[in-house]
Amino acid sequence: MHGTPRADRTPPGFVGGTLDRVDHVRTNPALLAEAFADPSARRLVLDGLDPVEADGHLLLEPIDRQALLADHVLLGVDPEQRPIFVRLAGNLGANLGPTPRSRGIAGLIPAEEVALYGAARSLVHWHARHRFCAVCGAPTQPVKAGWSRRCDACAAEHFPRTDPVVIMLAQHRGRVLLGRQHGWPQGRYSALAGFVEPGETIEEAVARETFEEAGVRVRAVRYVMSQPWPFPSSLMIACLAEAEDDALRLDPTEIEAAFWCDADGVRAALAGDPDAPFLAPPPMAVGPPSPWATAHQSRWSSAVPPSSQRWIQARAWRAHISARSSGPRSPRGVAMRSARRR
Repeated sequence: MHGTPRADRTPPGFVGGTLDRVDHVRTNPALLAEAFADPSARRLVLDGLDPVEADGHLLLEPIDRQALLADHVLLGVDPEQRPIFVRLAGNLGANLGPTPRSRGIAGLIPAEEVALYGAARSLVHWHARHRFCAVCGAPTQPVKAGWSRRCDACAAEHFPRTDPVVIMLAQHRGRVLLGRQHGWPQGRYSALAGFVEPGETIEEAVARETFEEAGVRVRAVRYVMSQPWPFPSSLMIACLAEAEDDALRLDPTEIEAAFWCDADGVRAALAGDPDAPFLAPPPMAVGPPSPWATAHQSRWSSAVPPSSQRWIQARAWRAHISARSSGPRSPRGVAMRSARRR
């Protein structure tokens, strides 16, 4: 599990939320109305799906008396005991993908506010995409404080999606497996990743994806950490695995190139050395070093400093998402797309 982050380190983006999600309020109309009418209640301001930042914080505004509860989602109650809402968007059109502003917010505001924005964005996006019933096609309406939608015609209830994704580093004799997809910036490499399929465990997904993409058999899969990724609503499940051998048999439809990187190469990339064997991922979602990554013992971990271990475990996992998050789902691949929706 995550464990507790050290106070001197910044948690990965979208991790570390502090809201009490108050499920008992969501399902109680009287308590929900009371929370909405509370003078201390605040509404998180979004510009479409983008965050609005002011003076190093997300913009929260009082809720005007003319506002309708049915147009809002109760995100939860913050540590100051203020109910926090977000207004549902109207027609967002095609503006559903991540933007530089939404991707860059992690460096501008406190970690707990990044997590708040992540939850809000995922929910607003889901409502905008699910206004009609998947069973009969009739309109749906928000219920339970915006945490589900119910069909007007057949009463089917629909819930927000969370798509599980495994993102993993295979290790072999002091080296880690990195790959790149077609179209990436020259020299950019990252971890392999892919969606967990129906009827599949996390461990099975790690083994399948690594073999499908690189032809490498792995064992001893170990969970490291997880991270919500709101573009639009994936749950990244980071793992390490031991490779049985280092022979690569790439699927050219998924991966352009892959290689085994040793500790010196990792150090050089992290240091920004122009002669490093790969271009390090940008400081996006999971920031370096990741304090939430569980320490692990292996030949590779003994060769690489702890800060580099956490970076390569966490930050490299995220690069493939930032590169392809606005497209449709790729069934597998080093750059699986986190923006898959149905």
